[in-house]
Amino acid sequence: MSSAGPQGLQAVPEALQDRESWLDPFDWYRRMREEAPVRYDPGRRTWDVFRYEDVKRALDDDETFSVDPREADDFEEPEQPGAGFILDTMLFEDPPRHGELRGVVDDWFQPRTLADREPHFRELAGELLDDAVDDSGEMDVVADLAYPFPVTVIAQLLGIPPSDRGRFKTWSDTLVAAASDDEGADEFTERQQQSQMEMAQYFLEAVEDRRENPRDDLLTVIATEESDTGGRLSHEEALGTCILLLVAGNITTTNLLANAVRSFAEADAVRFEELRGDERALSNAIEEVLRYRSPVQAMSRVAVEDVRMGGETIEAGDRVVVWLGSANRDERRFDDADTFDPDRSPNQHLGFGHGTHYCLGAPLARLEAEVGLSELLDRVENVRLADATLQPTRSSFVYGVESLPIRYDERE
Repeated sequence: MSSAGPQGLQAVPEALQDRESWLDPFDWYRRMREEAPVRYDPGRRTWDVFRYEDVKRALDDDETFSVDPREADDFEEPEQPGAGFILDTMLFEDPPRHGELRGVVDDWFQPRTLADREPHFRELAGELLDDAVDDSGEMDVVADLAYPFPVTVIAQLLGIPPSDRGRFKTWSDTLVAAASDDEGADEFTERQQQSQMEMAQYFLEAVEDRRENPRDDLLTVIATEESDTGGRLSHEEALGTCILLLVAGNITTTNLLANAVRSFAEADAVRFEELRGDERALSNAIEEVLRYRSPVQAMSRVAVEDVRMGGETIEAGDRVVVWLGSANRDERRFDDADTFDPDRSPNQHLGFGHGTHYCLGAPLARLEAEVGLSELLDRVENVRLADATLQPTRSSFVYGVESLPIRYDERE
């Protein structure tokens, strides 16, 4: 992983570098869809793609658009020894290796497998909310639910103690962050690489422990599949898979939950109330959140051959960023695209990507969102946003807020 972040994304576009624009990038997306649906940004040395059909095409064409940043003409190997091991994960592998790596852990994220764990997930979310909801009528959705719930779930699936989640948050936030205005590129890169090395050391010790003390957890699966024990993963791939699961396993759901509450509170709190006890309606509403405020706004690819798109020629070796958040607001695909409609159907959004690299953890994220929101609805009503200045998550591709204070009435 370079300073570009887990998807190989380059710096944040100039148009999205201030707080207000990253909290609400959708006007810029709309303008780009109309004026420059495929455009080259010389400052980032990257092509940006904004329309639904073009984004979907790029995600679906593995032969033309590679996920491996090493295919880019301007790729630079990390200077710190070992800091690039996360490149050896399914996230940056094209078929057929991608499928082989994904197959190691895929069974753990299937809906049928997760269904058995739902009662426990519900218990975890309930305990967090029992602590957070009181007669003060105030809570922070991110701090009290959206962060601790998914990070505890993925920690338990991996088999690592939730007491370490403070370290996980620091590492995860660093790895998905964009550089701040007061931090130089070299300092930013060094900080990201240091987090990678700390996580690698942590998981190295954990995987070694599972070889000696196997358990019913993902770390044991990964340890068993490491190549020096006869498995399918190299040493680097084993460590990279651990880190990928930890980061992706909490970042996406954290922002999905917070974006959901923000969207409901802004749109119509009464409609939020109507979701209580209606699993199908809640599921449909979550799909609309994934479209309307996608937790992942962009993904990166590299053209491996010259390709025409949107009237432009993207050359082999060029970096390409496809904007899921823009595609999901494309009025060519969605009626009233800028309206939050929890009843929208059909809803073929790209919130979890598309094609070969469709998000491995999508079933888990959906289940966690359904559980977290239903448990919240069981305890509160009349949810509204508190009077606070929202701060966006500083990232070139993750979309959410650092804190989401709400006010509510406690249910009897």
